[in-house]
Amino acid sequence: MNARAHRIKVREVVSETAEAVSLVFDIPEDLGRRFAYSPGQFLTIQVPSDRTGSVARCYSLSSSPHCGDRPAVTIKRTPGGYASNWLCDNIAAGSIVTVLEPAGNFVPRNWNRDLLLCAAGSGITPVMSILKSALLLGRSKITLLYANRDRSSVIFAEQLRQLTQRYPRRLTVLHWLESERGLPTARGLAGLAKPYRGYEVYLCGPSGFTMVTRQALAQLRISERVIRQEEYRSLTENPFERPAPAPAPAATIAVTSAIASAAAPGADTAAVRVDIDGQTHQLAWPRGRKLLDVLLEHGIDAPYVCRESACGTCVCRVERGRTRMLMNEALIDEELAMGLTLACQTLPESDDLHITFDQ
Repeated sequence: MNARAHRIKVREVVSETAEAVSLVFDIPEDLGRRFAYSPGQFLTIQVPSDRTGSVARCYSLSSSPHCGDRPAVTIKRTPGGYASNWLCDNIAAGSIVTVLEPAGNFVPRNWNRDLLLCAAGSGITPVMSILKSALLLGRSKITLLYANRDRSSVIFAEQLRQLTQRYPRRLTVLHWLESERGLPTARGLAGLAKPYRGYEVYLCGPSGFTMVTRQALAQLRISERVIRQEEYRSLTENPFERPAPAPAPAATIAVTSAIASAAAPGADTAAVRVDIDGQTHQLAWPRGRKLLDVLLEHGIDAPYVCRESACGTCVCRVERGRTRMLMNEALIDEELAMGLTLACQTLPESDDLHITFDQ
């Protein structure tokens, strides 16, 4: 079992629409620090399965850590989707679920920037967390462009109505209902978004919606640099099942609270110091092996969920040396300039490196 997995009690199940529920969690006091989260992040939930033992699914936190909310995720039934239907049908107040600690980097860095939030269906979930937080923490203007099938499928409809009444000069909500306007089009979305071309964009929803929204933003010549997108995808691996650690030769690894002697670099390996969870590890890093794989093989509890460069859970900082990533779907240019990298995709280029997860 992943060391970052915890059994958490469901305090309440809230029916949002006929197809969506929110699971509100009771976080024990001793886990409060581990479950501290930022608006836009997600939890990964373990769902029992007769075929595989369990499956893992990521669900965004719709609550705000700044508004006094208890942590909550919102789940919408997916036609034919095993996990979403199982959770909606089986979880009740008092149920115990196994979840990984909060993760993800779909998080605003500046709460005083004007925001254009684009969502469709359950894509509203992280956007709602961002929206509520921005209204409380900053003075910016927020516009929500929200697409749904019809009025009955609008998640958080009453909350949004109340927020627009409370913040009439700062919050604008634009609904696109397929029952009235058909499927969203690039031209139609561009027309709605045009007055907000100077805003920072956060985008979340099904692939068809995100594709047409990006076309609309391109028509408005909105720079890719101000667009952040959260992408939902099925996990190819189960992060609740840790790979068995490989035996670690004493000459290549030491786990101490102080710095141990580094393994000497060679033609096939680099020497790396890794700081994580208050401990320092000195490792030989094979040049063809991704950093996350090396850490897990040595039994080091590095954070991860997707292992595919998308979720940003395994982000770390290169303090010394050079690395390269095989793929990057999670980090923006500013974060790369800060030395951030994804452990699941990173290979060494220098002989001697220093990586830290304790940011």
